[in-house]
Amino acid sequence: MVRRSFWGWGLEGVGPDPATLAAVEAALPPLLGMPPLVARAAPRLEDVTLRAPRVQPSPAVARLLSGDPYQRASHAYGKSYRDLVRGFAGQFDNPPDFVAFPETETDLSALLDFCAAGQIAAVVYGGGSSVCGGVEPTRGGRYVGAISIDLSRMNRVLEVDHDSRAARIQAGALGPELEAGLRPHGLTLRHYPQSFEFSTLGGWIATRSGGHFATGPTHIDELVEGLRVVTPAGVVETRRLPGDGAGPSPERLFIGSEGAFGVITEAWIRVFERPRFRAKASVRFPDFASGLRAVRGLAQSGLMPSNCRLLDPLEAMINGAAGGDVAVLMLAFESADHPLDAWASRAAEICRDHGGSVPDKALHTRHEDASTRDASENAWREAFLRAPYLRDALVARGIFVETFETAVTWDKLGALHARVVEAARAAAESSALVSCRITHAYPDGAAPYFTVIAPARLGAELAQWQAIKAAITDAMLAEGGTTTHHHAVGRDFRPWYERQLAPHVRASFEAVKRKLDPSSILNPGVLLAEPA
Repeated sequence: MVRRSFWGWGLEGVGPDPATLAAVEAALPPLLGMPPLVARAAPRLEDVTLRAPRVQPSPAVARLLSGDPYQRASHAYGKSYRDLVRGFAGQFDNPPDFVAFPETETDLSALLDFCAAGQIAAVVYGGGSSVCGGVEPTRGGRYVGAISIDLSRMNRVLEVDHDSRAARIQAGALGPELEAGLRPHGLTLRHYPQSFEFSTLGGWIATRSGGHFATGPTHIDELVEGLRVVTPAGVVETRRLPGDGAGPSPERLFIGSEGAFGVITEAWIRVFERPRFRAKASVRFPDFASGLRAVRGLAQSGLMPSNCRLLDPLEAMINGAAGGDVAVLMLAFESADHPLDAWASRAAEICRDHGGSVPDKALHTRHEDASTRDASENAWREAFLRAPYLRDALVARGIFVETFETAVTWDKLGALHARVVEAARAAAESSALVSCRITHAYPDGAAPYFTVIAPARLGAELAQWQAIKAAITDAMLAEGGTTTHHHAVGRDFRPWYERQLAPHVRASFEAVKRKLDPSSILNPGVLLAEPA
């Protein structure tokens, strides 16, 4: 059975597309002023030493816990560059003492009771794809140990309401499991983050995940009807409603809470009929600024393209979409109900108004039956989802590669982009490559997503990462952006989140934490500071 990598992305034995890797290996050294890239050997689990568990399981929870070295190592980190560097070096000095696999809410309540009684940190793992320190056990001295809670055995589609077009799904369902459960009903969640294969519904909700689609329902927030959450103080179930004006929305207390207030176990989610009509095109612009004006026009037009992803010239070159001399807009529409020619035709006009070159015969509606649709979906998804494997390969070859994302209003986007690029290059102190793409577009703003590629300072990678992260996030906040658009706060970005959070709001969150988690065992240090 193929299993997940204990230190890096995805599945063991799976890597980036060989042709893509060869092209990157040839292109990067001259761009970065480096000698030819040489891969270092990946770590082996048998060479990793883990400390002995520090806690003794009680009879009530022993059957739920695994002390297997593979499970402990693979639940020690998320998937940021900082995590990959430590995993690649075989540095697992703070693994969870056990990994728990509850199968019911009763199991979960017993685990939280055990942790509260013993002052043991309970770290909610999701799919482990966090890039912000969201699943790493605390190092705080007040905790005698840490247990990573893995909900992978709570992963079923429980109920489908066709009339309301909604589904009740357990939080431990990975993206492919969730979609497999909806497919026989002709439905889809239509939420495809790049971590889709290795992230869970509960993780998406807890981190306010953003999906692949650029407009319409982009964040998971917009798809949640109701939740069930197990907290140390008891079970919370919110009412399932299409809309509610009765006070602040209780779901919002847990959407984005990153496991600090409770463990999401189920959700009623709005779902969609599977699309049957599609239209798409790659539109070229002479520069990034022209493409931005077109994206703003599209976002404010009401056309709601499903994909409106703008790549700057460097990003386009890195991804093989162009030669580095033009910006490229990946534009697409989809529908389960109607042909798209009218929408696509107007979108083409907007692109041309801003200097875009729309290929002939592009953006015409394609009608897809079930077999064609699945093949089409699988083609783009394979390329999109396999991209993170390339980062592991680059880490093994001594390359720093990390991403940073934010959101900002249109009036501030140009200044933010310029300042972030300048800050990244200065912090990297090398011939760093800094590219940008727009991942999500709104009528009032957009989400720029920056990639930094530079020679790694071998032996000092973590200090390099910290310096670049601080410079970029400072620049984002200074120009009116947010700490994160869809990667969550975790432990790594909490200092910047605290700067953008009103003090009274933070105090209110801390009060909620004290009420729902009196012993402060849930994900300590994530989202909120650990208690002294």
